[in-house]
Amino acid sequence: MKLRTNIGLQPTNNPLDYQSRSVLLGSCFASNIGNKLNFYKFRSIQNPFGILFHSTAIEKLLERAILGKDYQEFELFHQHDRWHCFDAHSDISSVSKEEVLLNLNQGLAITREEITNATHIFITLGTSWVYRNKKSREVVANCHKVPQKNFDKVLYSPNQLLASLENISGLIRKLNTKAALIFNVSPVRHLKDGFIENQRSKAHLITAIHELIENSKEVDLLYYFPSYELMMDELR
Repeated sequence: MKLRTNIGLQPTNNPLDYQSRSVLLGSCFASNIGNKLNFYKFRSIQNPFGILFHSTAIEKLLERAILGKDYQEFELFHQHDRWHCFDAHSDISSVSKEEVLLNLNQGLAITREEITNATHIFITLGTSWVYRNKKSREVVANCHKVPQKNFDKVLYSPNQLLASLENISGLIRKLNTKAALIFNVSPVRHLKDGFIENQRSKAHLITAIHELIENSKEVDLLYYFPSYELMMDELR
């Protein structure tokens, strides 16, 4: 009896080895894979801004890192006795405003340096749902337990996601034209959004990534790894 579906994966032209330098950005799945790589002594770094669930958060990180636009005090806010930034995960937060600024700007510098020297860059997308701050109209990476009434919840369309992914790819290529760029969709289900809403979200991500790859001329440098499809079949 076969309890799993055997999915044939073709060898890549850019295999990962112990001479490789990897950058992993995105959802908690990216951090989990990064921890595995570190355990087996591969050279890798993951999520200098903490976990980032959607493409706009990754896009903002890359844009500021590549443009060298450091964070300033006015971009922080105080909530529940800690200082936070809407562009980063709560791992970056602190009771000290100075420490948050240091964490943010060190994260930008690390991101720029590692992207520049990377051989493989993994972008893991978790969701198409984003939260837009009603006051600033900016999409946030993390709400930091600010009441939900302060945000609009929006499902990005495949076209909106494609535009974001194109910008991510373009920003990376400003620093590094030779690294393999691998996109994948996290198999972690966001069931708080609802079962149907989660499926719609993942479908939009997969559609946008395939559109990006099909439109690209980077034949041997841009990939989609089907982690979502593989893991969902294993769970089934």
